[in-house]
Amino acid sequence: MFWVRIDNRLIHGQVVEAWVPHVGAKTILVVNDELAQDFLQQEIMSLAIPRAVESVFLTVEQLVRDNHLQGGKRDGVLLLFSSCLDVRRAVEMGLQLNLLNIGNLHYSTGKKQISSSVALGPEDESCLRYLLEQGVEFDFRCVPNDPAPARFG
Repeated sequence: MFWVRIDNRLIHGQVVEAWVPHVGAKTILVVNDELAQDFLQQEIMSLAIPRAVESVFLTVEQLVRDNHLQGGKRDGVLLLFSSCLDVRRAVEMGLQLNLLNIGNLHYSTGKKQISSSVALGPEDESCLRYLLEQGVEFDFRCVPNDPAPARFG
C-alpha cells in the first residue's frame, strides 16, 4: 500500500515524525518538478529523513512514466506532492489513486480556510472537484491523530 499526501512544505517534522511511522514508510517519493532539479534542496530535505527511509525526488512525469508505484513498489511508500494540480497531472497521466490526504495548504489572499491547516483557492477547489469525479476520496488531516477530517464538496 502507498499513502498519498499534499503538503506544500513537503518534507518536515510532521511528515517524518507522524506520517512515516503511521504508514510504515520505507520510501518517500517527493513529487515536485522544481525540486526534482534542485539537488541542493534535495540534500537539505534529506537531512530530516531517517537513514532507514529512502528518499527519491521526481517530476510528476517521472513518477508515472518510470512506474514507481507498480506491483511490490507500492508497499511502504509515502508519496508527497506540494499541490493539488500536481496530483491532478499525475492522475491524468495514469496514476491510480483512491484516497488523498490533504495535510497542509497554507492560506494566502483569495483562499478560504476550511481547516486549521488547509486553505483552498478557486484553482484548488476545481482540482479537488476533478479528483472527486475520478473517484478519489479525501482525508483532510495534518497529522494521523487529528479529529475527524474536514469535508469538501
